[in-house]
Amino acid sequence: MNAPAPLPSPEISPVTNLELAPAQLTRRTLFVTGLTLEASIGIYAHEHSQRQPLVIDVDLEATRHPIHGLGDTINYETVVTAARNQIESGHIDLVETFAEDLAHTLMADPRALSVRVRISKPKALAGTTGAGCEVVLRRD
Repeated sequence: MNAPAPLPSPEISPVTNLELAPAQLTRRTLFVTGLTLEASIGIYAHEHSQRQPLVIDVDLEATRHPIHGLGDTINYETVVTAARNQIESGHIDLVETFAEDLAHTLMADPRALSVRVRISKPKALAGTTGAGCEVVLRRD
Protein backbone atom coordinates (compact mmCIF):
# COMPACT_ATOMS: atom_id res chain seq x y z
CA MET A 1 0.00 0.00 0.00
CA ASN A 2 1.42 3.36 -1.05
CA ALA A 3 1.54 6.29 1.37
CA PRO A 4 -0.50 9.30 0.32
CA ALA A 5 1.40 12.10 -1.38
CA PRO A 6 2.25 14.99 0.96
CA LEU A 7 0.08 18.05 0.69
CA PRO A 8 1.75 21.07 -0.89
CA SER A 9 2.75 23.75 1.63
CA PRO A 10 1.17 27.12 1.16
CA GLU A 11 3.40 30.06 0.40
CA ILE A 12 4.08 32.04 3.53
CA SER A 13 4.95 35.61 2.89
CA PRO A 14 6.39 37.91 5.55
CA VAL A 15 4.03 40.50 7.00
CA THR A 16 5.27 43.99 6.36
CA ASN A 17 3.93 47.36 7.44
CA LEU A 18 1.40 45.72 9.75
CA GLU A 19 -0.20 48.26 12.05
CA LEU A 20 -1.26 46.76 15.33
CA ALA A 21 -3.71 48.46 17.62
CA PRO A 22 -2.11 49.29 20.95
CA ALA A 23 -2.85 46.73 23.64
CA GLN A 24 -5.33 47.92 26.23
CA LEU A 25 -5.30 46.85 29.86
CA THR A 26 -8.69 45.20 30.33
CA ARG A 27 -8.35 43.86 33.83
CA ARG A 28 -6.00 44.02 36.81
CA THR A 29 -6.55 41.36 39.48
CA LEU A 30 -4.56 41.25 42.68
CA PHE A 31 -4.66 38.00 44.62
CA VAL A 32 -3.68 36.40 47.88
CA THR A 33 -3.99 32.61 48.02
CA GLY A 34 -3.56 30.10 50.77
CA LEU A 35 -3.41 32.59 53.63
CA THR A 36 -3.74 30.33 56.67
CA LEU A 37 -4.77 31.90 59.96
CA GLU A 38 -5.97 30.42 63.25
CA ALA A 39 -9.41 31.72 64.23
CA SER A 40 -12.08 31.33 66.85
CA ILE A 41 -14.91 30.50 64.48
CA GLY A 42 -17.95 28.27 64.49
CA ILE A 43 -21.29 27.73 66.20
CA TYR A 44 -20.47 24.55 68.12
CA ALA A 45 -19.29 24.64 71.75
CA HIS A 46 -15.92 23.03 70.96
CA GLU A 47 -15.30 25.74 68.32
CA HIS A 48 -15.65 28.44 70.99
CA SER A 49 -12.93 26.98 73.17
CA GLN A 50 -10.17 26.44 70.61
CA ARG A 51 -8.92 28.12 67.48
CA GLN A 52 -8.92 26.33 64.14
CA PRO A 53 -7.23 27.01 60.83
CA LEU A 54 -8.90 28.96 58.05
CA VAL A 55 -7.54 29.07 54.51
CA ILE A 56 -8.31 32.37 52.82
CA ASP A 57 -8.16 33.13 49.09
CA VAL A 58 -8.91 36.60 47.73
CA ASP A 59 -9.09 37.89 44.15
CA LEU A 60 -9.51 41.64 43.96
CA GLU A 61 -10.14 43.37 40.65
CA ALA A 62 -8.71 46.88 40.75
CA THR A 63 -9.21 49.95 38.61
CA ARG A 64 -7.16 50.21 35.44
CA HIS A 65 -5.35 53.47 36.07
CA PRO A 66 -1.57 53.77 35.56
CA ILE A 67 0.56 52.40 38.38
CA HIS A 68 3.92 54.00 39.03
CA GLY A 69 4.42 52.99 42.65
CA LEU A 70 2.94 51.09 45.57
CA GLY A 71 0.72 54.03 46.48
CA ASP A 72 -1.08 53.68 43.14
CA THR A 73 -2.32 50.16 43.82
CA ILE A 74 -3.88 48.03 46.54
CA ASN A 75 -1.11 46.45 48.56
CA TYR A 76 -1.39 42.69 49.17
CA GLU A 77 -0.71 43.37 52.84
CA THR A 78 -4.06 45.17 52.97
CA VAL A 79 -5.80 41.84 52.44
CA VAL A 80 -3.73 40.05 55.08
CA THR A 81 -4.14 42.86 57.61
CA ALA A 82 -7.90 43.06 57.08
CA ALA A 83 -8.29 39.30 57.60
CA ARG A 84 -6.10 39.31 60.72
CA ASN A 85 -7.90 42.31 62.21
CA GLN A 86 -11.28 40.70 61.68
CA ILE A 87 -10.14 37.44 63.29
CA GLU A 88 -8.58 39.25 66.24
CA SER A 89 -11.75 41.27 66.89
CA GLY A 90 -13.39 38.26 68.58
CA HIS A 91 -15.26 35.02 67.99
CA ILE A 92 -16.98 34.66 64.61
CA ASP A 93 -20.01 32.37 64.42
CA LEU A 94 -20.19 31.69 60.69
CA VAL A 95 -17.69 31.42 57.85
CA GLU A 96 -20.28 33.18 55.68
CA THR A 97 -20.22 36.21 57.99
CA PHE A 98 -16.43 36.30 57.96
CA ALA A 99 -16.30 36.08 54.15
CA GLU A 100 -18.88 38.84 53.63
CA ASP A 101 -17.36 41.16 56.22
CA LEU A 102 -13.87 40.72 54.74
CA ALA A 103 -15.23 41.35 51.23
CA HIS A 104 -16.98 44.57 52.35
CA THR A 105 -13.83 45.75 54.13
CA LEU A 106 -11.77 45.26 50.96
CA MET A 107 -14.40 46.96 48.79
CA ALA A 108 -14.11 50.09 50.97
CA ASP A 109 -11.06 50.96 48.85
CA PRO A 110 -12.41 53.02 45.92
CA ARG A 111 -9.90 51.34 43.59
CA ALA A 112 -11.58 47.97 44.16
CA LEU A 113 -14.06 47.07 41.42
CA SER A 114 -14.88 43.56 42.63
CA VAL A 115 -13.69 41.04 45.16
CA ARG A 116 -13.98 37.29 45.53
CA VAL A 117 -13.34 35.92 49.01
CA ARG A 118 -13.16 32.18 49.61
CA ILE A 119 -12.87 30.85 53.15
CA SER A 120 -12.21 27.19 53.84
CA LYS A 121 -12.21 25.36 57.18
CA PRO A 122 -9.85 22.42 56.50
CA LYS A 123 -10.90 20.56 59.65
CA ALA A 124 -14.66 21.13 59.34
CA LEU A 125 -15.61 17.76 57.83
CA ALA A 126 -13.80 14.46 58.21
CA GLY A 127 -12.66 12.99 54.92
CA THR A 128 -12.48 16.36 53.12
CA THR A 129 -9.80 18.93 52.53
CA GLY A 130 -12.18 21.68 53.56
CA ALA A 131 -15.62 23.20 53.60
CA GLY A 132 -16.51 26.84 53.53
CA CYS A 133 -17.96 29.74 51.67
CA GLU A 134 -17.19 31.96 48.71
CA VAL A 135 -18.68 35.42 48.20
CA VAL A 136 -18.31 37.86 45.32
CA LEU A 137 -19.03 41.60 45.54
CA ARG A 138 -19.00 43.90 42.52
CA ARG A 139 -19.63 47.62 42.11
CA ASP A 140 -22.44 48.55 39.75
